[in-house]
Amino acid sequence: MVTRYDLDGFIAASEQKELNEGTFELESDRMLEVNLNNNMVWTKLGAMVAYRGNLKFTREGILEQGIANLFKKMISSEGARLTKVEGTGKLYAADNGKKITIFALRNQSICINANDILAFESTIKNEIKLTRKIAGLLAGGLFNVVLSGTGLVAITTHFDPLTLIVKPGNPVFSDPNATVAWSGHLQPQFKTDIQLKTFFGRGSGESIQMKFEGDGFVVIQPFEEIIGVSS
Repeated sequence: MVTRYDLDGFIAASEQKELNEGTFELESDRMLEVNLNNNMVWTKLGAMVAYRGNLKFTREGILEQGIANLFKKMISSEGARLTKVEGTGKLYAADNGKKITIFALRNQSICINANDILAFESTIKNEIKLTRKIAGLLAGGLFNVVLSGTGLVAITTHFDPLTLIVKPGNPVFSDPNATVAWSGHLQPQFKTDIQLKTFFGRGSGESIQMKFEGDGFVVIQPFEEIIGVSS
Protein backbone atom coordinates (compact mmCIF):
# COMPACT_ATOMS: atom_id res chain seq x y z
CA MET A 1 0.00 0.00 0.00
CA VAL A 2 1.37 3.40 -1.03
CA THR A 3 1.13 6.16 1.56
CA ARG A 4 2.06 9.83 1.54
CA TYR A 5 5.29 8.83 3.31
CA ASP A 6 6.27 6.18 0.75
CA LEU A 7 10.06 6.06 0.20
CA ASP A 8 9.69 6.02 -3.58
CA GLY A 9 7.64 9.20 -3.37
CA PHE A 10 10.30 10.89 -1.25
CA ILE A 11 13.02 9.90 -3.72
CA ALA A 12 11.01 11.14 -6.70
CA ALA A 13 10.30 14.47 -5.00
CA SER A 14 13.84 15.12 -3.79
CA GLU A 15 16.06 13.63 -6.49
CA GLN A 16 18.38 15.81 -8.57
CA LYS A 17 16.72 17.28 -11.68
CA GLU A 18 18.35 18.00 -15.03
CA LEU A 19 17.42 21.62 -15.61
CA ASN A 20 19.96 22.30 -18.38
CA GLU A 21 20.29 25.93 -17.33
CA GLY A 22 24.05 26.25 -17.78
CA THR A 23 27.08 26.31 -15.52
CA PHE A 24 25.17 27.31 -12.38
CA GLU A 25 21.77 25.82 -11.49
CA LEU A 26 19.68 25.99 -8.34
CA GLU A 27 18.67 22.47 -7.35
CA SER A 28 16.83 24.19 -4.50
CA ASP A 29 17.03 27.64 -3.00
CA ARG A 30 19.79 26.32 -0.69
CA MET A 31 21.70 23.95 -3.00
CA LEU A 32 23.82 25.04 -5.96
CA GLU A 33 24.69 22.69 -8.84
CA VAL A 34 27.78 23.61 -10.84
CA ASN A 35 28.11 21.92 -14.23
CA LEU A 36 31.73 21.65 -15.30
CA ASN A 37 32.86 20.58 -18.76
CA ASN A 38 36.65 20.66 -18.74
CA ASN A 39 36.62 24.12 -17.19
CA MET A 40 37.09 25.77 -13.78
CA VAL A 41 35.19 27.72 -11.13
CA TRP A 42 36.03 29.19 -7.73
CA THR A 43 34.00 28.16 -4.69
CA LYS A 44 34.04 29.10 -1.04
CA LEU A 45 36.38 26.85 0.90
CA GLY A 46 34.37 23.99 2.38
CA ALA A 47 31.26 24.59 0.23
CA MET A 48 31.36 21.18 -1.53
CA VAL A 49 28.73 18.76 -0.21
CA ALA A 50 28.82 16.20 -3.08
CA TYR A 51 29.99 15.75 -6.66
CA ARG A 52 29.96 13.42 -9.67
CA GLY A 53 32.61 12.96 -12.31
CA ASN A 54 36.30 13.74 -12.44
CA LEU A 55 36.80 16.93 -10.45
CA LYS A 56 39.98 18.26 -8.86
CA PHE A 57 39.86 20.53 -5.79
CA THR A 58 42.78 22.86 -5.05
CA ARG A 59 42.89 25.38 -2.22
CA GLU A 60 43.72 28.86 -3.45
CA GLY A 61 47.49 29.46 -3.47
CA ILE A 62 48.89 32.25 -1.33
CA LEU A 63 49.95 34.20 -4.43
CA GLU A 64 47.05 33.15 -6.67
CA GLN A 65 45.48 36.62 -6.65
CA GLY A 66 48.69 38.63 -6.42
CA ILE A 67 50.86 40.24 -3.75
CA ALA A 68 48.37 43.04 -2.98
CA ASN A 69 45.56 40.62 -2.15
CA LEU A 70 47.91 38.47 -0.07
CA PHE A 71 48.98 41.49 2.01
CA LYS A 72 45.37 42.52 2.62
CA LYS A 73 44.41 39.00 3.69
CA MET A 74 47.33 38.85 6.10
CA ILE A 75 46.50 42.10 7.87
CA SER A 76 42.73 41.62 7.84
CA SER A 77 42.40 37.90 8.66
CA GLU A 78 39.60 38.15 6.12
CA GLY A 79 39.11 37.73 2.42
CA ALA A 80 37.28 35.00 0.60
CA ARG A 81 38.95 31.67 1.30
CA LEU A 82 38.54 29.91 -2.01
CA THR A 83 38.84 26.49 -3.63
CA LYS A 84 39.59 26.03 -7.33
CA VAL A 85 37.41 23.30 -8.85
CA GLU A 86 38.51 21.91 -12.23
CA GLY A 87 37.50 19.07 -14.53
CA THR A 88 34.30 17.54 -15.87
CA GLY A 89 31.36 16.67 -13.68
CA LYS A 90 28.70 18.07 -11.35
CA LEU A 91 29.48 19.83 -8.10
CA TYR A 92 26.90 20.44 -5.36
CA ALA A 93 27.68 23.37 -3.07
CA ALA A 94 25.98 24.93 -0.06
CA ASP A 95 26.80 27.05 2.98
CA ASN A 96 25.11 26.20 6.29
CA GLY A 97 21.65 26.10 4.74
CA LYS A 98 21.78 29.76 3.66
CA LYS A 99 19.65 30.89 0.72
CA ILE A 100 21.49 31.04 -2.62
CA THR A 101 21.10 33.72 -5.29
CA ILE A 102 22.67 33.52 -8.76
CA PHE A 103 23.27 36.53 -10.98
CA ALA A 104 25.37 37.35 -14.04
CA LEU A 105 27.87 40.19 -14.20
CA ARG A 106 28.19 41.70 -17.67
CA ASN A 107 31.33 43.81 -17.53
CA GLN A 108 30.12 45.02 -14.12
CA SER A 109 31.41 44.96 -10.56
CA ILE A 110 29.91 44.26 -7.16
CA CYS A 111 31.40 44.47 -3.68
CA ILE A 112 30.42 41.51 -1.47
CA ASN A 113 30.98 40.51 2.13
CA ALA A 114 33.61 37.77 1.79
CA ASN A 115 31.60 35.32 3.91
CA ASP A 116 28.62 35.59 1.54
CA ILE A 117 30.45 34.49 -1.64
CA LEU A 118 29.59 30.89 -2.57
CA ALA A 119 30.98 30.50 -6.12
CA PHE A 120 31.93 32.40 -9.25
CA GLU A 121 33.18 31.59 -12.72
CA SER A 122 36.86 31.79 -13.58
CA THR A 123 36.17 34.74 -15.91
CA ILE A 124 35.42 36.88 -12.84
CA LYS A 125 38.26 38.77 -11.18
CA ASN A 126 38.26 39.03 -7.38
CA GLU A 127 40.08 41.66 -5.38
CA ILE A 128 40.04 42.45 -1.66
CA LYS A 129 38.96 46.03 -1.12
CA LEU A 130 39.93 48.28 1.77
CA THR A 131 37.24 50.58 3.12
CA ARG A 132 39.19 53.75 3.74
CA LYS A 133 37.56 54.89 6.97
CA ILE A 134 39.37 53.43 9.97
CA ALA A 135 36.05 53.42 11.85
CA GLY A 136 35.28 50.35 9.77
CA LEU A 137 37.47 48.34 12.11
CA LEU A 138 34.87 48.79 14.83
CA ALA A 139 32.25 47.17 12.62
CA GLY A 140 34.37 44.24 11.51
CA GLY A 141 33.81 45.29 7.93
CA LEU A 142 37.05 47.00 6.88
CA PHE A 143 37.75 44.54 4.05
CA ASN A 144 35.35 43.17 1.44
CA VAL A 145 35.74 41.51 -1.95
CA VAL A 146 35.10 43.15 -5.31
CA LEU A 147 34.03 40.77 -8.08
CA SER A 148 34.27 42.24 -11.57
CA GLY A 149 34.08 41.19 -15.20
CA THR A 150 31.66 38.95 -17.05
CA GLY A 151 30.33 35.67 -15.70
CA LEU A 152 28.10 34.02 -13.12
CA VAL A 153 28.23 34.63 -9.37
CA ALA A 154 26.42 32.79 -6.56
CA ILE A 155 26.02 34.46 -3.17
CA THR A 156 24.35 33.37 0.07
CA THR A 157 22.09 35.17 2.52
CA HIS A 158 20.21 34.32 5.66
CA PHE A 159 16.62 34.28 4.36
CA ASP A 160 15.50 36.47 1.43
CA PRO A 161 17.76 39.41 0.48
CA LEU A 162 16.41 42.91 0.00
CA THR A 163 18.00 45.41 -2.41
CA LEU A 164 17.79 49.13 -1.59
CA ILE A 165 18.40 51.61 -4.41
CA VAL A 166 20.83 54.43 -3.59
CA LYS A 167 20.12 57.76 -5.27
CA PRO A 168 21.92 61.13 -5.15
CA GLY A 169 20.69 63.08 -2.16
CA ASN A 170 18.97 59.99 -0.73
CA PRO A 171 21.66 57.87 0.95
CA VAL A 172 21.13 54.44 2.49
CA PHE A 173 22.37 53.57 5.99
CA SER A 174 22.79 49.92 6.94
CA ASP A 175 23.95 47.68 9.75
CA PRO A 176 27.38 46.32 8.72
CA ASN A 177 26.48 42.86 10.03
CA ALA A 178 23.34 42.75 7.85
CA THR A 179 24.97 44.21 4.73
CA VAL A 180 25.70 41.61 2.05
CA ALA A 181 26.75 43.52 -1.07
CA TRP A 182 26.69 46.84 -2.91
CA SER A 183 27.52 48.43 -6.25
CA GLY A 184 31.22 48.07 -6.96
CA HIS A 185 31.71 51.79 -7.57
CA LEU A 186 30.12 52.95 -4.30
CA GLN A 187 32.48 54.01 -1.50
CA PRO A 188 30.74 53.38 1.84
CA GLN A 189 31.61 55.48 4.84
CA PHE A 190 31.18 54.48 8.47
CA LYS A 191 29.03 56.57 10.80
CA THR A 192 29.39 56.11 14.55
CA ASP A 193 26.86 57.32 17.10
CA ILE A 194 28.83 57.54 20.36
CA GLN A 195 25.75 57.78 22.59
CA LEU A 196 24.13 54.71 21.01
CA LYS A 197 27.46 52.92 21.02
CA THR A 198 27.66 53.37 24.79
CA PHE A 199 24.09 52.20 25.28
CA PHE A 200 23.96 49.23 22.91
CA GLY A 201 27.57 48.07 22.84
CA ARG A 202 30.25 48.39 20.20
CA GLY A 203 28.89 45.70 17.85
CA SER A 204 25.41 47.14 17.48
CA GLY A 205 24.24 48.15 14.02
CA GLU A 206 22.39 51.06 15.58
CA SER A 207 25.63 52.55 16.88
CA ILE A 208 27.87 51.82 13.87
CA GLN A 209 26.35 52.23 10.43
CA MET A 210 27.50 52.08 6.83
CA LYS A 211 26.51 55.08 4.73
CA PHE A 212 26.11 54.70 0.97
CA GLU A 213 25.83 57.82 -1.19
CA GLY A 214 25.61 58.27 -4.95
CA ASP A 215 23.98 56.10 -7.60
CA GLY A 216 23.76 52.35 -7.04
CA PHE A 217 22.32 49.69 -4.75
CA VAL A 218 22.84 47.96 -1.41
CA VAL A 219 21.84 44.35 -0.64
CA ILE A 220 20.87 43.57 2.95
CA GLN A 221 19.59 40.47 4.75
CA PRO A 222 17.15 40.16 7.69
CA PHE A 223 19.90 38.81 9.92
CA GLU A 224 22.92 40.26 11.72
CA GLU A 225 25.77 37.93 10.85
CA ILE A 226 28.80 38.36 13.11
CA ILE A 227 31.80 36.54 11.69
CA GLY A 228 34.49 35.39 14.04
CA VAL A 229 38.14 35.38 13.10
CA SER A 230 39.19 32.00 11.74
CA SER A 231 42.55 30.51 10.88
